[in-house]
Amino acid sequence: MPRQPHNRRCHCAGHAKFDGKRICVPLRRGLPYIPLMASSKKPTPAGMPSRQQVLDFITDSKEPAGKREIARAFGLRGNEKIALKALLKDMADEGLLDIGKARAFHLMGGVPKVTVLRVIDVEGAQVMAVPERWEAEGHPIPKLRVIERGKRGALGVGDRILARTEQAGHGWVAHPMKKLAGAAEDMLGVVAKDERGKLILRPVDKRIRKETQISDIGEAVPGDLVLAEKTGRPPRISARVTHVLGDPFQPRAFSLIAIHKYGIPDEFPGEVEEEAAKVHDLPLHADLREDLRHLPIVAIDPIDARDFDDAVWATPDDDPANEGGFKAIVAIADVSYYVRPGSQLDRQARKRGNSVYFPDRVVPMLPHALSSDMCSLRAGEDRAAMACHLVIDRNGLMKSWRFTRAVIRVAANIPYEQAQAAIDRAEGGPTPFVSSEVETRGTKRVSTSLEANGEMVDLVGIALKPLWACWRLLAKARAARDPLDLDLPERRVVIDETGRIVSIAIRERLDAHRLIEDYMIAANVAAAKALEARKAPVMYRIHEPPSREKLASLKDYLDTFDISLALGQVITPKTFNRIIAQIPADLPARAQIMEQILRSQTQAYYGPRNVGHFGLALGSYAHFTSPIRRYADLLVHRSLVGAYGLELPAPPKTGSGEKSIPRETRLSGEDMNDLAPIGEVISRFERRAMEAERETIDRYVAAFLTTRLGEVLPCRITGVQSFGFFATVEELGGDGLVPVSTLGAEYFTYDQVHQALEGQQSGERYALGDRLDLRLVEADPISGALRFEIPVGASHLPMAGKDRRRPGAPRPMGRPGRPSNIRHTARSKGPVKRR
Repeated sequence: MPRQPHNRRCHCAGHAKFDGKRICVPLRRGLPYIPLMASSKKPTPAGMPSRQQVLDFITDSKEPAGKREIARAFGLRGNEKIALKALLKDMADEGLLDIGKARAFHLMGGVPKVTVLRVIDVEGAQVMAVPERWEAEGHPIPKLRVIERGKRGALGVGDRILARTEQAGHGWVAHPMKKLAGAAEDMLGVVAKDERGKLILRPVDKRIRKETQISDIGEAVPGDLVLAEKTGRPPRISARVTHVLGDPFQPRAFSLIAIHKYGIPDEFPGEVEEEAAKVHDLPLHADLREDLRHLPIVAIDPIDARDFDDAVWATPDDDPANEGGFKAIVAIADVSYYVRPGSQLDRQARKRGNSVYFPDRVVPMLPHALSSDMCSLRAGEDRAAMACHLVIDRNGLMKSWRFTRAVIRVAANIPYEQAQAAIDRAEGGPTPFVSSEVETRGTKRVSTSLEANGEMVDLVGIALKPLWACWRLLAKARAARDPLDLDLPERRVVIDETGRIVSIAIRERLDAHRLIEDYMIAANVAAAKALEARKAPVMYRIHEPPSREKLASLKDYLDTFDISLALGQVITPKTFNRIIAQIPADLPARAQIMEQILRSQTQAYYGPRNVGHFGLALGSYAHFTSPIRRYADLLVHRSLVGAYGLELPAPPKTGSGEKSIPRETRLSGEDMNDLAPIGEVISRFERRAMEAERETIDRYVAAFLTTRLGEVLPCRITGVQSFGFFATVEELGGDGLVPVSTLGAEYFTYDQVHQALEGQQSGERYALGDRLDLRLVEADPISGALRFEIPVGASHLPMAGKDRRRPGAPRPMGRPGRPSNIRHTARSKGPVKRR
């Protein structure tokens, strides 16, 4: 069809005659021809697309479609662009379109082609994310399945990604383009007023010293613990309160701070609780399990234990070929029977990774119907167990092992202290161990007597004595192996039912603790080796040797005590044990040297690739003994079920409309392929739990010490920096700062190698590990921070001013961009800044 030249009346590609009429030829092929017709109204520009054409273009576009891209595609110019802007606004008002952050349009209720997503869930290889910004009112926020390429498991909950999105079936998928920096995290703090009466947010993290002004307090009042988000731009950053968490001094509030700070899931969805109640009533299948109810198996646990997931038994081996040896059983709650792969319980357990133990509460990995009831090995009740049968020779080495699914009935739940007292009395004289029922934090522990053949039999003779005799063989093998022996103190916070602190003390280390520890290590080794024998997947507990950089740093530190560490040798746990043996027992810095050795070690983690356990001096090691509170142990149990054919009959089908319980308890094929990313996730959750537990104990210590402000307390220096030194209260713990500014007017030198501050004139020295008395001047329970000062004089001495230097003091060094009273050196000595 011949085209006519373009004119000023319309903006199209040209004109043509068709059926005797003059029509426009648009730029974009496939669009209908629009005849020019006289009208009293202002004509619609000939090249303007219809609403449907705009929707079709946005849907088909492979790139973000903004106003400029739409105008270019339809050849719009000048006033037509203004008309297009009005059209797009009308379509947005009508709910047909939504506009993204980059001024790109997408269908209302849909997702932009390229957008920023936030990861909200990771289940093995399945990563789910949601758009970081969503303003489509009336449309639920979509969840996108993220398809990772390259290294799987690189994304974790909370990560932000820039992704290309597309519809797949009835859902959406996202293809990551790049990982973005983390968004500004919510601020956790307490609403307060400053000296001018303005509202501020006091942080709960003791590492953050700056308070933030509050621009929007919401429904909070001064004194409330709140979550807030940052608003504004630097330097005028303010806080907007988003959630009110309550009174920070209420009982159990200190653990609540840690739960919110670290994002620890502390509630189970309704459907998970329902599934827990359903599996709680599954039949034990006692006829298909090994029946061990006739054995006097005992559970020895902390006096404040909330759940009991392991029990032990031992007896001399009657096999002549193993004279002097023992047979032992380590019975572990059969959690894999109740928590099955792919179930709601399994997904929730993986999201937690482990239970978190605070002084005032437990955040369990599993609902209470399982963790503290059906999977807890309580005395006198039949329980499903995974039994590890061990044969120990006279040297404490394992000759053989086997695993069965069993039914057990624990004879007694005995606290460590009572078990130790019983065996001490039994071995020291004829005094029998007599204990009535003991009430401990609501847990009823049965008497340590057992009815057998109609008579009451003392458990010390039939249960505890054989356990101790077998353990002494295991201890002999442990000594020959010579694992890393760092006996560091552990704090125990005791609170009453109202949340009031009763006491804080160092846990006593007993032989009863070592006994259970060695039995558990033996079972863990047996589980790893049993799976390796069948070439089955193993979630190993891995502890790699220290890095050369950390060893070099430790060597420099030990040199200050005239203790040698040769870096050219093969480093083994025995190397560090020899160093510990060189430290005099009465050396004040002994505990600090052991802490430095601990800090030089790498952090243990979970993974399917075996590189051994350096600290325990073991070639193969996996966690098997705590499936109630560790997801890694649950995976090992499932792998044992599959490797040794321990599957039990599938549960009965539920009625119509109800979700059925998964049939199998063995490790799924999907989990076999995803052990590496699963290991990374649960290792990260383990570190999160450790930090949360430690910070909560610090807050309880600070609260406990608020009644002792002004007192002089025995302390030990635990860290030295240029701005001061950190000290901890002996027997209580809790780190506090002694600022260098409180040490008087004298300049102090920071010696990084020797970890010390030394006065230039007086020669007074504060070094790592020193014991000294300090006055407590501040204790903040909200952040857990403490502040000390030396008891007499120093903080009241005159300060070195600009115009009055002490006689003989060195002239401050000038340096652009740095205060003139700073002269800091790492390995040499020099004055440091006064604060």
